[in-house]
Amino acid sequence: MKALVTGGGGFLGGAIVRLLLSKGEDVRNISRGAYPGLDSLGVKSVRGSVADPAAAAAACEGRDTVFHVAARVGMWGPYEDFYRDNVTGTETLLKAAKAAGVKKFVFTSTPSVVYPAGGSEVEGWDESAPYPERSDSHYAATKALAEKAVLAANDGSFSTAALRPHLVWGPGRDHMVSTIIARGRAGKLRRIGSFNKLIDTTYIDDAAAAHLLAAEKLAPGAACAGKAYFISQGDPRPNWDIVNMILAAAGAPPVTRSVPYTAARAAAAVLETAWRLTGTSTEPPLTRFVVDQLSTAHWFDISAARRELGYAPSVAIEEGMRRLADWLRSAGK
Repeated sequence: MKALVTGGGGFLGGAIVRLLLSKGEDVRNISRGAYPGLDSLGVKSVRGSVADPAAAAAACEGRDTVFHVAARVGMWGPYEDFYRDNVTGTETLLKAAKAAGVKKFVFTSTPSVVYPAGGSEVEGWDESAPYPERSDSHYAATKALAEKAVLAANDGSFSTAALRPHLVWGPGRDHMVSTIIARGRAGKLRRIGSFNKLIDTTYIDDAAAAHLLAAEKLAPGAACAGKAYFISQGDPRPNWDIVNMILAAAGAPPVTRSVPYTAARAAAAVLETAWRLTGTSTEPPLTRFVVDQLSTAHWFDISAARRELGYAPSVAIEEGMRRLADWLRSAGK
């Protein structure tokens, strides 16, 4: 395989790069920043944005498989920024990949593409869940547009698939885990009311493995071609149980204090308004999206990924937490 990984310096992108290298594959990266760690692994990098046609063309040249992992994430910021990075970037990369003769294109999507605005219980949804008329964030809206473009690009000579891993975590530079630990140690985490709803998570090694499985299965007419798949450990747990397991891995105390749902949502609305009025570019410490996410269930049926990709989660959550604890200790965190 001659693979291109976009965002190979990131958490999931880096895991995919390392897994490809472990199998002896030829790997190239494209990212806007410099990543000496990739250089040390012998990975050649193209410096630039996938939204830049010249950079995208240079990155795709001589490749047969693309793993498009890079994206603008988060729940705050101008829609135009999300659209440029997530939609224009994906469309530009698709065009460059086809022009370069790439045969396979695996897109890292998100379950958020099917979340309707206003929050709702997501319990055992499968891939028949439709895209909502209105999304709950710029991130979700633009990732949905990008996913649609990827799946529509599938044809007899260019095979595409989209993966929707939910809450990827594990050892390494994981923003979600780092944020939980930092806020937990600072005493800034609170439960929302008495809610402790079931959520899916995805261990980093299994998320990376799912991408390689998709690439291996992709071919014209394959069952997975032109389709999207939910990815997780297939083991939904109460959300605050997961948070407290992460805190325990870091040697931090569990979250026991709570605030009423109505108070949390009102506070989030005030903070969002203040951030908009001041033009602050950073994300508020609490948003209504986060409140809704912490008070609703989010877990999915991954039987299609098992059946059509051969996906089988290999790391139990408890084992993943043990590995996380070991990494945090070794990294002095």
